[in-house]
Amino acid sequence: MNDRYQSPLSERYASREMQYIFSPDKKFKTWRKLWIALAETEKELGLPITQEQIDELKAHGEDINYEVAREREKLVRHDVMSHVYAYGQQCPGAKGIIHLGATSCYVGDNTDIIIMTDGLKLVRKKLINVMAELAKFADKYKDQPTLAFTHFQPAQPTTVGKRAALWLHDLYLDLEDLDYVLSSMKLLGSKGTTGTQASFLELFDGDHEKCRKADEMIAAKMGFDSCYPVSGQTYSRKIDTRVVNVLAGIAQSAHKFSNDVRLLQHLKEVEEPFEKNQIGSSAMAYKRNPMRSERIASLANYVMADVMNPMLVSSTQWFERTLDDSANKRLSVPEGFLAIDGILDLYLNVVDGLVVYPKVIEKHFMAELPFMATENIMMDAVKAGGDRQELHEKIRQLSMEAGKNVKEKGQDNNLLELIAADPAFGLSMEELAKTMEPRRYVGRAPEQVQEFLEEVIGPVLRENQEILGMKAEITV
Repeated sequence: MNDRYQSPLSERYASREMQYIFSPDKKFKTWRKLWIALAETEKELGLPITQEQIDELKAHGEDINYEVAREREKLVRHDVMSHVYAYGQQCPGAKGIIHLGATSCYVGDNTDIIIMTDGLKLVRKKLINVMAELAKFADKYKDQPTLAFTHFQPAQPTTVGKRAALWLHDLYLDLEDLDYVLSSMKLLGSKGTTGTQASFLELFDGDHEKCRKADEMIAAKMGFDSCYPVSGQTYSRKIDTRVVNVLAGIAQSAHKFSNDVRLLQHLKEVEEPFEKNQIGSSAMAYKRNPMRSERIASLANYVMADVMNPMLVSSTQWFERTLDDSANKRLSVPEGFLAIDGILDLYLNVVDGLVVYPKVIEKHFMAELPFMATENIMMDAVKAGGDRQELHEKIRQLSMEAGKNVKEKGQDNNLLELIAADPAFGLSMEELAKTMEPRRYVGRAPEQVQEFLEEVIGPVLRENQEILGMKAEITV
């Protein structure tokens, strides 16, 4: 196999579970389930199909004779009719009623909906497990003060847990979108060659109610509530856009998380897991590169770019059906799912092993805190009888001087010493030191995290307890 292209999505990134959902075996077994559901429905609605024929179809629903189908497709150049032929070879008694009244999209499009639905369910499971791990992390570090950044410049402090709550909130929004799309998934049903159900109206001798009933029954047999009410030969390709948009939303959130982790790792405040024998660089033996987070970003870019594929397909379909969607769909939809599957495994692996360095965080925090404490210092000086406007100008000047010492001379931040030496403030170093308690400056960050976890995330995790507890293994 080393002499031909192999997709990294299968070899390096996606789980076996997601790979199976988009495998030929899953696809063709679903085709046979749909043919069985169609035959059962037609029998139950009065067509001359026997139970023996149904039983024969069911007996060979799983043991697909792939070689027969492959040889037939070489001859007829039609994948659906090749599998109809192969199924008929195994079921001679039922051969004449397989695919009765249907067009290729009956199996093709209904299967696509079923597979995407199964894929979304697996994505949902992994997403909620990532959320559960992030919730634990946010709760553990909700009280740990840290510098916040706007424009990647030190800003009013937050906590490590509050920052994790921001990552978690993004995933919560993704879950809302995913649940909406998942709840709206419907089958194409049995709509015929242009969506008019003309062939089924003919089969049922003009009985419109039986045509409507056929869609309902097939949907129920395949585990769906209903079918789309109108269609051309295919379901609207906007459905694919909806689905891949959900995947891209998760990719956006994961990319944001990976960016933050990489920046924090540069600051040596937080690190992704690094295995005992892992090599960070072929040249620089000391390196601890954030390769998992970088891989998340790389795959996320791919998924976000992938959204253009179903958008272009959907917008350029002609009337009731053209086939210029087929090759694109075979690539863009499965690969979007395989990539997001790999992203979520990486995300879970990183969060599960995030390492926090409180001493480094505190060092960075304390180096900047004198600047951030100036408002409190000024208020204390005003209470002691100082002039607010005069003190504001003095603090501005002293802050510039301290900043110059840090940037140009490489010295420590000496703003507190400069303030203590200025008689206008009337404050000693001991008094100023009391303003240097980090927790005074994080506002409601700890309480916000607690409230968010209890009121928003907690109910989600309790409702989905049965799917929690996943662990992610990454291939390379």
